[in-house]
Amino acid sequence: MIIIGEKINASLAGIKLIVQQRDRASLLELAKTQAAAGAGFIDVNVGTGVGSRDDEIVSIQWAIETIQEEVETPLCIDSADPAVLEAGLKARHGRPSLINSTKAKEKNLEQVVPLARRYNTPLIGLAMDEVGIPKTVGDRLRACENIAAACEKHGVSLETLYFDPLVIPISTDIKQGLVTLMTLAEIKKQLPGAKTVMGLSNVSYGLPGRTRLNVAFLHMAIYAGLDAAIMDPLDEALVGAVKTAEALVGKDRHCRRYTRAFRD
Repeated sequence: MIIIGEKINASLAGIKLIVQQRDRASLLELAKTQAAAGAGFIDVNVGTGVGSRDDEIVSIQWAIETIQEEVETPLCIDSADPAVLEAGLKARHGRPSLINSTKAKEKNLEQVVPLARRYNTPLIGLAMDEVGIPKTVGDRLRACENIAAACEKHGVSLETLYFDPLVIPISTDIKQGLVTLMTLAEIKKQLPGAKTVMGLSNVSYGLPGRTRLNVAFLHMAIYAGLDAAIMDPLDEALVGAVKTAEALVGKDRHCRRYTRAFRD
């Protein structure tokens, strides 16, 4: 399973300051520690909620250029604004990247999906539509199907898509953990060839003992077909859960990765 490091996100107060103050050393430290921990991608979100689109464009260019000076790990360019996504992709100069993200909203699809084709970059598609995050498995699947159709229209292969079934905290709706897992399984069944991803820790928001919930949910999600997770690669319990789940579902031949991880 691919781990996408989640720690560079300017919605967090500490990261917001790093971006605003152009703290190069701290940004590089966050990137390097996640890369060293085995992250397959490092998510980069510089949206501080302060300033204009132009400010965010300048920030994503600074962050991307700073990180790639010293870190080879591919970057996941994360923004709700297509202009910011494109600025980040341009700053990568053709290096491996991941676009995070698009949703099943016509205007968004017409702006973001062509970027995946133009820059030959995999794309995360969110299982949400014009009205937000659907409550049911069927409606989330339809949102994914609409994204898949837009990708076909623009010549983007289904094999380069990562569908996010979306995770709503179970503290707000106890049924939503199961809805996410069922959506994940349906995506793998109805859209074969596509990959799946989720922001793991959302499931436990607002509850005590969050790591226990996150670990349990990760095991279930890998069984349902999860291919990648946006998570903390420095969290030993979560990384350990990846190894154990992959061994249990037959994705770790001869249990070699499991054995190596726990021997180390």
